[in-house]
Amino acid sequence: MRTRGTIALWAIAALQAIVAIFFSVCFLLDAIGLEPEFLIWQSHEYQQTILAIGLNLGVALGWIALRMSLHRARLAEEKMRKCTSEFSQLIAEHFHKWRLTSAEKDVALFLTKGLSTRDIAGLRGTSEGTIKAQTNAIYRKAGVAGRTQLLSTFIEDLMDDVLIPAEVR
Repeated sequence: MRTRGTIALWAIAALQAIVAIFFSVCFLLDAIGLEPEFLIWQSHEYQQTILAIGLNLGVALGWIALRMSLHRARLAEEKMRKCTSEFSQLIAEHFHKWRLTSAEKDVALFLTKGLSTRDIAGLRGTSEGTIKAQTNAIYRKAGVAGRTQLLSTFIEDLMDDVLIPAEVR
């Protein structure tokens, strides 16, 4: 089914290309005042019929492609929203499980976003020493040695066994 559909799409695209070339040649010849020999009045109506069919198929194909593209974009946005929501929920669950204070939760979020200790201190209006102490408390409560392991905790939970190929397991 898919190959027949692909062949049909290519056929319509080819017909539309031929129509575009034909119209362009006719226009140019008309512009310089030449009457093309292939425009015999008996076949002219047939040619215009084929041209009209080609153009209408092209318009229909463009409309279908636009609708499919908009549908795919909408699906991608929905999936992204769902992933974002699930990731936020996953982070909240870990923070609750680790019994982080609200300040530690803020710092942990900034850590997962990749901010430096200095940047976090600036955003929170505290000293870098305070942020370092909170960071160490977060790592201790999470049972990790550093930022990389903290991030891998979340990534590990996101990766389901279904997503990992059998030969890798």
